[in-house]
Amino acid sequence: MNLPKFLLADNSNHPDDVFVLHTEYPRFLINLKDDEIEWFEDLTGEKEEDVATELADLMDKAGEFYDEEMKKYE
Repeated sequence: MNLPKFLLADNSNHPDDVFVLHTEYPRFLINLKDDEIEWFEDLTGEKEEDVATELADLMDKAGEFYDEEMKKYE
């Protein structure tokens, strides 16, 4: 199966939260309400500077993905 890079997610137990799931390495779930992230990968051993830059970029892309998806509903 070929998964999209990002997926929207929600949960009825958290009706005010908006989640975006990143399906490629490093996999994570971000709550756009408060930018809290749940990592599904162990990033220990990676260069901290490289990881920080890549993760900041991925977080921005997750937000952009959400914005583009919401435009489709307008």
